[in-house]
This record gives sequence, structure tokens and C-alpha cells, in this order.
Amino acid sequence: MARTNPARNISNSSRIISLSLLGFLILILLGVPLFASSYVCWIIGNVLILILFAAGFNLLFGYSGLLSFGHAGFYAVGAYVCAKMLMTIPSLPLALAAGVFAAGLVSVVIGFFCIRHTRIYFAMLTLSFGMMIHSIIWKWRAVTGGDDGLVNVPVAPLRVPGLLSIDLGRAENYYYFLLTLVILGIALLWRLVHSPLGLVFQGIRDSETRVAFCGLSIQKYRLIVFTISGLYAGLSGALIIPLIKAADPGMAHWTFSAEPVLACLLGGAHTFAGPVVGAILLYVIKELIIRFTEHWSLILGVAVILLVLIFRGGIVSVLEKGLLPRLIGFFERGVKVDRSPGS
Repeated sequence: MARTNPARNISNSSRIISLSLLGFLILILLGVPLFASSYVCWIIGNVLILILFAAGFNLLFGYSGLLSFGHAGFYAVGAYVCAKMLMTIPSLPLALAAGVFAAGLVSVVIGFFCIRHTRIYFAMLTLSFGMMIHSIIWKWRAVTGGDDGLVNVPVAPLRVPGLLSIDLGRAENYYYFLLTLVILGIALLWRLVHSPLGLVFQGIRDSETRVAFCGLSIQKYRLIVFTISGLYAGLSGALIIPLIKAADPGMAHWTFSAEPVLACLLGGAHTFAGPVVGAILLYVIKELIIRFTEHWSLILGVAVILLVLIFRGGIVSVLEKGLLPRLIGFFERGVKVDRSPGS
């Protein structure tokens, strides 16, 4: 008689539950504009962009073991380049592509210097380069608008010559456009994480020496993951422009670089869904606290510390190791009872 593997059963059941929850979540998101106001679409749009930002950052942090405090710089590069393009050329796809390309180019240059170091030295270097980008944006008033930033950025329609023209100035239309790109971006990231390249990133995180003994260049793959993470940050920054129609130097400040870090810590940096859950939780907590006090940063910091201490390894990790196996076991026992001969 063949024996069943409990671990495999739990893994299959976990995959089924995860896919079911994901499908249910996507259905809810697709129906938001039908039942909610434009303001709700705007709020969820901000959450989606933070999710994309945190997920791309986690490729560097959670899957490669490199902590960056300068990713807000790449976010700001993508945002400013996209804004300048929209103010000169009314083409949103071209503006998004330019923002992502510029962020990727900057991340390659900065990554070339940062990947030579690890741990705190890597983090401090990324922080320094990030604040250098912030200073350039602040000082280069002729291009960036200085401390005033770029305001009243026009939103160009999405045109396919001879086929369609979609007015993305409407909150509902841009919501669906943004949701589509975020889903595609997360799906691409999922495929990357589970590819041989993603396994190399995780190998570098776990043991650089073993990866080096396999004949792989550590610095080469660090530069690759740093660049990919920078591209996601640039895409997130470019996507925020049609939503808020402005770009300001605060986007490049080191304090904004802390948001994807906190999202990964809250949700769980070593899980794929961790940054998604963490980003949602971080945004919700922040919005709730801001409504009641002007000292929101202090209370937010205390709340995040408490959550990290309570949920060691992140909320998703705790649920996967604790609640999910119990839930699967409960349903499996229920199925066995229903299928018993006496039932």
C-alpha cells in the first residue's frame, strides 16, 4: 500500500489555498471601480504601487541578502523622468519606458560601486548614493523644479493608432491600467524567483563561498539583482506620476527608502507574499495613524517594532508555519470524516 507524504500534502494544499486566495483578491480588485469612489481607486492605486516597489526591493533584500537604503533614489529617477517626458511628449508608454530605462541605467552605475561591499558597508553606500540623487534633484531647479518639484503633470491617453484611445485621466481607467501592470510585474517577479537565476540569488544569500566554488561570479550576479530591483523601483516611481500628477524631492529622501524595508520586515522577507502583505499593512497603519495625530511617525515606528517582535520572521511566515498547517489539517480531517463508510 502506497504511503502518502504529509509534507507533500501540506505543500499541495498550501498551493491550492494560496492560488484560491490570490484569485479571490484579483476578483475583488477588478470590481473596486464598479462599487467604490474615485478616491478609493486612488488609495488602492497607491497601495498597488507600494506593493510593486516592496516586491522588487525584496528580490534584493530577501532573496539576495543585500539591504539597500537608497532605493528611493531609483524610484525618484523613474518618477522625474516620466514626469518630464509627459510634460513634453504626450505618450504614457514612452514616458514609462523612459523612466524605467533611466532608473535601470542609474542602478547599474551605482550598483557597480556598491556590490563590491556587503552588509553595513553596502547599506551605507546605497544610502549615500540615494541622498546624492536627492541633493541633485533639490539643487537642479532648472530641470527638476528644486524644492517645488514638478506639478500639474498632464496624463496622456493610452493610444493604439487605428484601434483605441483610452483616457487615463479618469481614475477608473488608470486604475485598471495600473492593476494590469502590477499583476504582470508581480507575475514576472514570481517567474524570476523560481528560475535558475533566482536560485543563484538565493544561493548567494545563503552561502557566497559555495556559489563561488561553482564557478559563478558573485559580483556579476549581485549587479544583476541590484539592477533588476532598481528597474522595479523606477517602474513604481513612473507609475505614481499619472496617479498624483506631481513629483517632489521627498521621493528620493532616505526616509522613503525605509518603506519597502518595513514592508518586507512586516510581511516576511524570505517569502514571496511577504512584501505584498507587509505593504498593505504598512499603508493601512500609516493612513489610520495620520488621521488622529501629527506625531504619526513616532506611533508608526512603535507599531512596526511591536509587530516585528510579535511576528518573528514576518506575518506571512508565521501564518505559513503556524496557522496554515492547522487549517489544512482541520479540512483534511473533515474530508476524511465525510468519506468514512459510516457517514
